Amino acid sequence: MPHSFNTHTMQSLLLVVDIQDKLSPAMPRYEQVKQVTVQLVKAAQLLHIPILVTEQYKQGLGETDQQLKAQIGQAEFFDKTHFSACKEAGFLELIASYKRPQIIVAGMEAHVCVLQTCLDLLAQGYQVFLVMDAVSSRNDLHRDLAIAQLRQAGAVISCAESVIFQWTEVAATPVFKEILKIVK
Repeated sequence: MPHSFNTHTMQSLLLVVDIQDKLSPAMPRYEQVKQVTVQLVKAAQLLHIPILVTEQYKQGLGETDQQLKAQIGQAEFFDKTHFSACKEAGFLELIASYKRPQIIVAGMEAHVCVLQTCLDLLAQGYQVFLVMDAVSSRNDLHRDLAIAQLRQAGAVISCAESVIFQWTEVAATPVFKEILKIVK
């Protein structure tokens, strides 16, 4: 499949990177990232898009944010200690098992785990869509530099509403009415 700047439901996997409780005090955009990620999660569930969640060094950083985890429900969770999830044993095989070439990414920290994971996914031939309003770093400059680097590397930089409406494709349907409830 050629590269597309549009996400497609049958091609997409939502990857949520390390939105963990103990990162909350250090992240200026933590609540925004969490709320936007909840929107992505709800839309993905409605549209039957699989969700994969990574958790970095759980014994130190805790589990995925409890409010977010409650929304996510039946997603697959993956423990890691490498900054790039792709360097963990079994992760690339897990990603491949979904047979979804488009990886839609939300999470933190943008300049560490998100950046390294996305660069490695790009190197593996995946189409990476970074959801800009769903990523954060402790320092906004570091976040902005990571976004710029990923754009240069070939990731598509987008926002949650664009991704969600690309997934939805058409208005005036019962699904669209449910999507409106999510984004408003």
